[in-house]
This record gives sequence, C-alpha cells and structure tokens, in this order.
Amino acid sequence: MQERVVGLVIENDAFLNSRRDQIVALVARHKIPAIYAYREHIQAGGLISYGTDVNEMYRQAGIYAGRILKGEKPGNLPVLVPTKFELLVNLKAAKSLGLTVPTTLLSRADEVIE
Repeated sequence: MQERVVGLVIENDAFLNSRRDQIVALVARHKIPAIYAYREHIQAGGLISYGTDVNEMYRQAGIYAGRILKGEKPGNLPVLVPTKFELLVNLKAAKSLGLTVPTTLLSRADEVIE
C-alpha cells in the first residue's frame, strides 16, 4: 500500500522561511493543503497561515530598544510573549486544491485573499 501526505504544517523557521517560494510552489504542485506561520507564505500563494503578527513583534522590539537607550536596564524589563496573532486564508489556493473553506473559518480570518 502506498501512503500519501494529506497535509503539512510549515513551522516558523528561518531556513523554511528563506525557501518560502520554493515550498509554496512544491506544495501547490503536489496539491497538498498546508498551513504556514507567516502571512508572506499566503501572499506567495499558500493556503492558510496562522501565526504572530511580525510587525507587532518588531514594534515591541523598537519600544524596548527605546527604553534601553533611555537608561532602563534590560534585566529589569519583563519578558514579552506574542499576544496578537493573524489568520489568513487564500481562497484561490483553496480552489486549486478543490477545497471549500467553511464560512465559520472565513468569518474568523483577519484577511481573506481571493
């Protein structure tokens, strides 16, 4: 019996992110549904992404840098964890995979690409 991959989760990883276009193209060619960590994967043609808002993370890093430059000791600053997450859905990718995205998922999405 031959087994087939039925879905992928592409994690938040610098190596995988640097190969974004190749991975999205390979997944599309093999018609495998995949969920990604970054919005850039969806903009490149991926199906769904759910992950932290990278712009918000950079904004928080800038605030911390400013606080340190104003004299606060880094050791006294609290550790921050992401609190803002984004869900993006690419309907064009879903159609090419022959998938119907439930309206409940679409209604929860921060952005739907058509």
